[in-house]
Amino acid sequence: MIEFLAKGGVLVYPIILCSVLALAIFLERMICFARLRIRGYGLVQKIARHVKNGEDQQAYELASTSNTPMGRILVNAMEVKDQDRETLETVIVHATDEEVRDLSRYLQALATIGNIAPLLGLLGTVLGMIKAFMVIQQMGGKVNAAVLAGGIWEAMLTTALGLAVALPTIVAHSYLIARVDKYEAQLQDGTVTFIKALGRRS
Repeated sequence: MIEFLAKGGVLVYPIILCSVLALAIFLERMICFARLRIRGYGLVQKIARHVKNGEDQQAYELASTSNTPMGRILVNAMEVKDQDRETLETVIVHATDEEVRDLSRYLQALATIGNIAPLLGLLGTVLGMIKAFMVIQQMGGKVNAAVLAGGIWEAMLTTALGLAVALPTIVAHSYLIARVDKYEAQLQDGTVTFIKALGRRS
């Protein structure tokens, strides 16, 4: 298989590197998201219950020890909960934006890989075609169909490989973006629940 791919030329190697990086980013984000779901289960409801009962210290300790985006946002919120509503909302929005940026880590790199992989493949094909036509010129115009066909399929190999890397990478990027959007919506719902709990303190 390695010998077969090597026929595509030197640009096969950066395309393979792109595939390895894309897979590593996808797996790292999936593991990160899986941990968030386990750690953050029911966190907002527990904190809101403490807040409504006036148990601010317990709520703060629970949020600060959760090691989750929602927990970190609520820690920031509870530090300014006694200030005016505008300040509280500003702090919550800022903290939420920071957590969403952290959740989106490496996704831009994944999008870049999805964009450049087919371009690398196309460049490899163009270089391969140039090489094939140079061989034809050296043969003095006496075209050997077998030589020409061999040069063309080897040139097309990089395009096929680039597309094979780009397609799943783009799908993975879209999936991860959807997951980030879902988590962002959950964070916003959680902060709304927290603010409502502040208004119902006993």
